[in-house]
Amino acid sequence: MTPLAERIRPKTLDEMVGQPHLFSKGKPLRRIVESGKIPNMIFYGPSGVGKTTLARMIAERSDMRLHKLNGTTASVGEIRDVLQESGGLFGESGVLLYLDEIQYLNKKQQQSLLEYIENGKVTLIASTTENPYFAVFHAIISRSTVFEFKPVTAEELIPAVERGFRFLSEETGKEIHYTPEVVSWIAAGCGGDVRKAMNTVELAVISADETADGLCLTLENVKALTQRSNMRYDKDGDQHYDLLSALQKSIRGSDENAAVHYAARLMEAGDLLSLCRRLLVIAAEDVGLAYPLAIPIVKAAVDSALQLGMPEARIPLADAVVLLATAPKSNSAYAAVDAAMADIRAGLSGDFPRALQNVHFDGADAAVKGQHYLYPHNYPNHYVRQQYLPDTLRDRVYYEYGDNRTEQAAKEYWAKIKNQPNGNKSR
Repeated sequence: MTPLAERIRPKTLDEMVGQPHLFSKGKPLRRIVESGKIPNMIFYGPSGVGKTTLARMIAERSDMRLHKLNGTTASVGEIRDVLQESGGLFGESGVLLYLDEIQYLNKKQQQSLLEYIENGKVTLIASTTENPYFAVFHAIISRSTVFEFKPVTAEELIPAVERGFRFLSEETGKEIHYTPEVVSWIAAGCGGDVRKAMNTVELAVISADETADGLCLTLENVKALTQRSNMRYDKDGDQHYDLLSALQKSIRGSDENAAVHYAARLMEAGDLLSLCRRLLVIAAEDVGLAYPLAIPIVKAAVDSALQLGMPEARIPLADAVVLLATAPKSNSAYAAVDAAMADIRAGLSGDFPRALQNVHFDGADAAVKGQHYLYPHNYPNHYVRQQYLPDTLRDRVYYEYGDNRTEQAAKEYWAKIKNQPNGNKSR
């Protein structure tokens, strides 16, 4: 049986839900569709938000010969057949190639399209759930206009859910009874995915209690059908990296509530390993020397979580998240090592100062014989002034003390030591 999402697929722009930034009156994409003059386009966004529906709508309004391919199954031969048709009798009015999931085509397959979309023999409409600037060959990006589709909000989904119930009532010839809470729950519980919402509507009707008055939908039944369905998560897709980015930026911004929210989403998705690895990074990168104990504490929490497994793992991980979010912040060591690595990559390294080299024989050409290393532990406060950086970098400063209490205390300590007769002046 054809799914409800397919049977009820919109035929006009006014029937589409969501994407007001694309479909509202006067918006560029709406004007393009209504003009009938179709450029090469790439539709980027999560599944179930209207990319395929719009592409089909455009194809039906066009007098071009339509071909549909899916990047997950399309072969080089199939792509070649479409391209060859563009030069034949059937391609006189142009060929419109709708290529779904273009990110699954390899570079060679994508490159084969270039000549044809360049000379206008083929108009390409491609869709992808992955960021096209990473997943699509840059030469195709430069010849296309990218439009980003966003998840549909719960408020925007409500009319679609109600339309689905009306459609099924007419199709089955039975009255369908439901409360506004049922509609709201489905709209909110499908993660902005219209297709998923329509599937839930259909399942709710199929599993509804049948009475003399028709079909009766209960909120309890709908809740069971939408359990966990609002999780939009793909470990290899943009949502994965967006979620980890949101978690780290929330902790870096010291917003413990947002940090707990994003951590909970990762835990609900079952991705403990990504959460644990990111927390270890955050402890060193964003809290760092402002609270050095955060690193072993988070390591202990992560070890406990991985040993416990869910659901208990949520407890030490929540401890780690809140600790990091509410801890003082410093990226001073992170910035220092990046600056040092930048010098190394630029070829700025130089030979080791003689005093730091391993003990070995001085050649006959050595200007100064002997190593002359000063052992700091033989001096007051275990410090003595001598050169440690190579000559080419002897005055380079990589580390700047952070403005937190821990690092300022260290700065004050070393300023006092290094300003003594055998010390360096503090910087």
